[in-house]
Amino acid sequence: MKNLINNQKAFTLIEMMIVLLVITIILLVALPNVTKHSSSINEKGCLAYVQMLQGQVEAYRLENSAIPDAAKLKEYIGSTNELACPNGNLIAIDASGKVTAKVQSN
Repeated sequence: MKNLINNQKAFTLIEMMIVLLVITIILLVALPNVTKHSSSINEKGCLAYVQMLQGQVEAYRLENSAIPDAAKLKEYIGSTNELACPNGNLIAIDASGKVTAKVQSN
């Protein structure tokens, strides 16, 4: 029985430290790249959201023979939040039904 206990294999402290060092190096290389591209990701997400809302405006126009304003569109899509992109840009709908994102100034 004592032989079985002594033959058990485990990670040593050195092996664990090496693994943690490798993970740390990978994170230090990857995180700056992710944060550098976050503005591009937000812009593309906003563009996709505007295109989705444009489709909803067209669907509303086909069903109701009218162009919705922002309040009617929110009601139509079942949203209780203000129409805004994930990056904070507000959504506007003009009289012709074109959906645009207004850039917020800081």
